[in-house]
Amino acid sequence: MDKGIIIYQVLTRLWGEGKFSSWDEASFEYIRSLGADYIWFTGIPRHASGKDFVKGDPGSPYAVSDWYDVNPYLADRAGSRMEEFEALVERTHRAGLRCLMDFIPNHVACDYSGNLAVHDWCDGDWTDTRKVDWSDPRTREEFTRVLRFWASKGVDGFRCDMVELVPSGALGEVISEVRREYPGLLFVAEAYGLENYGRYLDEAGFDLLYDKSGSYDILRGILAGSRSARELTGNWQWLGQRQGSMLNFLENHDEQRLASPFFASSPLRARAALAYSMLFNDASFMIYAGQELGEDASESADGRTSIFNWCRPRSLAHIWTLIHEGKGPGREERSTLSEYRRLCGLKKRLKGFRNWDLCYCNEGSRGFDPDSLTAFVRFDGRKSVLVFCNFTGHEVSVLLSLPRELREAACISTEKVPVSAAPWAYTVLNCA
Repeated sequence: MDKGIIIYQVLTRLWGEGKFSSWDEASFEYIRSLGADYIWFTGIPRHASGKDFVKGDPGSPYAVSDWYDVNPYLADRAGSRMEEFEALVERTHRAGLRCLMDFIPNHVACDYSGNLAVHDWCDGDWTDTRKVDWSDPRTREEFTRVLRFWASKGVDGFRCDMVELVPSGALGEVISEVRREYPGLLFVAEAYGLENYGRYLDEAGFDLLYDKSGSYDILRGILAGSRSARELTGNWQWLGQRQGSMLNFLENHDEQRLASPFFASSPLRARAALAYSMLFNDASFMIYAGQELGEDASESADGRTSIFNWCRPRSLAHIWTLIHEGKGPGREERSTLSEYRRLCGLKKRLKGFRNWDLCYCNEGSRGFDPDSLTAFVRFDGRKSVLVFCNFTGHEVSVLLSLPRELREAACISTEKVPVSAAPWAYTVLNCA
């Protein structure tokens, strides 16, 4: 699998008119402009809706009632919904992109009536679901059939929900079996415990893991003033050779929007965190639809775009108007979009470059506070790029030292590099 891919996640019912057919050429051209490799079409399998146990209206896409059907409300004609989904996959491929969809191995909707073995209880407060019984061999057999079914429709991979609640060995057997027929499938794991990273990569065979408890939590804590930028170095050291197997992100459907008052409060205050998350190493990166315009979930009470109710995030409406009429976003939204495009382009250009953390050799540098600043170099022996991130509310100027070992490895002649960054911002320099 290629390292450093970019995934664009979108709750399918929120794009355009909320139909498969909303994904037209203009939509794909827009996604390509962000450098994305995959679109994660969230909420495709048919989920429970209109029942008394359902949360919200139309309900959660993570309470699947039929693993061999798609949601009728996504189709122009309910009776031809599977054909319309297949046409979406074909258009995605024709546009040079690949598609991900959800795989939810831990639970199903309360009204599920398929061939999985299911307990009569749920995890936590997921009262619209019932726990899948993985001790029953029928579960492995049925989920293998489910994944093969969707792969036969042209789906290129699966984002796998809450894998830590599922036995890694059994899940690995299913993945391995499906890959016998479809070896190119991408499997992305929603994992949280650092202690489980190795198990779900090595034993279960996932390609990518959320670095939620690493990069995401640390960056969020830095922006909140509760954690130190030193921890970024610690996470890099701990990951070691697993860096390229991580999926970095600052938003997804479970988390509060980056620009909401509950997180960074504005796209401007998130710039350094974004640059670090996207550029530090060859980890892949995920963008949640609307993030690239600074979506703040102003329609919600908790800073999250609802996955349970019909909603209309402002930025998604602005994206639709932009790509079809050339207008819509305001100046700040356009500026944020330009920055995402610029960083995504740079991430692509740095693919395969090595990374070198500069914090250890600059603790004594004048003006360098390792609790609120970080710096690193990406290089391939011919080209070197220095990235300096400022997690403070004031402008910072530093004379950074480049160690001899780095200069030799990267063919850099300069020993000292002056660098400045605006509040909460970053600077990218070419090193000679």
